[in-house]
Amino acid sequence: MNRPFASTLWIFVSAALLAAALFPFDPALSQRAQGLPEGVVAFNRHITDFGTFGWMIYGSGLFAIIAFIVWRVSANEAISRRGRTGWRLFLYFFLTIGSASALVHLLKAVIGRARPELFAELGAYSLSPMTGNTIFESFPSGHSAAVGAFFGAFALLVPRLRPLFVAGAVLIGVSRIIVGAHYPSDVAAGLLVGLWCALMVAFVFARHNALFRLDGAGWPRPKTALEKRMEDKAEH
Repeated sequence: MNRPFASTLWIFVSAALLAAALFPFDPALSQRAQGLPEGVVAFNRHITDFGTFGWMIYGSGLFAIIAFIVWRVSANEAISRRGRTGWRLFLYFFLTIGSASALVHLLKAVIGRARPELFAELGAYSLSPMTGNTIFESFPSGHSAAVGAFFGAFALLVPRLRPLFVAGAVLIGVSRIIVGAHYPSDVAAGLLVGLWCALMVAFVFARHNALFRLDGAGWPRPKTALEKRMEDKAEH
């Protein structure tokens, strides 16, 4: 079986089904979330912007450049190896988050769903594609796609901590509903778009034997410390 294709099919079918299941409840859930106690809303206002693409893309890109320079310039073999590992790691995050950003912004523009702030005027299901106005770019949620990609990458790299990373992504995603920026279906779709990007880039890296390897079933798995040491010896 073609694992990337199967993964793509599974994730996008899940996104479609989850969004369809949430659509009828979007207005009620959105209004109820925004009506939570002020302390809860204030807390979510403080954490919601963790899910912005900007700092993730620029941060991972900057660290990737620094690590690449260390790898190529350092005369110390151990430091050079760490630089190479760092380069691959930050490049993985950069490509994952960058691809999620490009995809989700394309979908936002093409779909053109009105945000919850226009609910009283246009309702929850108004579509105005290709307006260039962010107020008509509610679906999917960009913040949710960002944290889906960010925490999805961590979940693939450190499988034993996956529940923690899933919780972090869901927490930020839910905050977008509570602050009135998105409907629940927007968030669900955004999280799954981000996860898909993390998984697809992991497949690419595994095919190039970087950070990940393909296991017996064809899924990307993070390399163990022993595998990395053996790889270092083979390259030197």
